[in-house]
Amino acid sequence: MQKEIRTICYDDDLHLEAYRFEGIVQQFPNHFHNYYVIGFIEAGTRCLSCKNKEYTVSQGNILLFNPNDNHSCVQCDGGTLDYRGLNIPKETMLSLAEEITGQSVLIGFSENVIKNDELNFYLHSLHQMIMDGGEALEKEEMLLLLISLLVEQYGRPFEKCILECSEEIGNSCTFMEEHFAEHITLADLCKCSGLSKSTLLRVFTKSKGVTPYRYLQTVRIGKAKELLEQGVTSVDAAIQTGFSDQSHFSNFFHMFIGLSPAAYRRIFKEGGRNRG
Repeated sequence: MQKEIRTICYDDDLHLEAYRFEGIVQQFPNHFHNYYVIGFIEAGTRCLSCKNKEYTVSQGNILLFNPNDNHSCVQCDGGTLDYRGLNIPKETMLSLAEEITGQSVLIGFSENVIKNDELNFYLHSLHQMIMDGGEALEKEEMLLLLISLLVEQYGRPFEKCILECSEEIGNSCTFMEEHFAEHITLADLCKCSGLSKSTLLRVFTKSKGVTPYRYLQTVRIGKAKELLEQGVTSVDAAIQTGFSDQSHFSNFFHMFIGLSPAAYRRIFKEGGRNRG
C-alpha cells in the first residue's frame, strides 16, 4: 500500500499555508473553513459536494472555496489523491485585494471548480516555491499574478457569494461563535433564535449547508488552530475550545484538517515546514 505523505508549510513572507497531500485515501466530511482555499488535483478522482452541488474532480481541476463554503469529498476511483493547496486567511486576502483592485473589500470566487491551464501553472509554481523556501520577492510576484487572474476571471464581491441567512439563523451562529467553549444544547440555540428544535434544524441546515452541531465543531476547530499556532498544547487547545476530551478533539481536527493537532502545532513551533 502506498504510504500517505502530508506536508504543510506556513510561509511567513506571504502569511498563508501551503498543503501537499500524496497518496491520500481519507474522506473529508461536510465542513467549512474561515479562510480561502485554492487547490488543485494532481492525481486521483474525487466526488466533491460543495454548497449543495455535486462535482467529480480529477487531475487538472482547480478548487476555489470562499470562507464558509461548506464542502465534503471522498475518493471515487478506488485510488488515492495527490493534492496541493493554499489556505489564505481573510486578512491576507483583503490585503491582496486592496493591492489588486485599490479597494479594501474582500473578493469572492464565483465558481468552486474550474479548469484553467494558465492558473494551474501559476498555482503549481507558487506552491513549489513555498515548499522549496523560495525568495520572498519571487513568491510575492507569483501570488499577486495568481490572485489577479482569479479576480479578473472569477472574482465577485464577497458578500454576493454568501447565501442569504435569516436573522434567526444568524443569531444562532453568533451565539455559537461567542460561546463555543461552553456546553451548548439545541435548547440554547432555540432560545436565542426563537425557533422550535425541528424548525431550527431544518432551516439552519438549508441555510448554512451543515447542521448546527457541525457548524459548532467547525468553529471550535478554527479557534483551536489559532491556539496551536500560538504554541498552546493540544491538551489545552482542546479544553479552551470546548471539546469533551483530547481524543474527541484529535479525531475532529484530523477529520477536518487532515493533520493531527500535534503535527499542526509543530509547524509553528519549529518554523516553516512539517512532513508526516
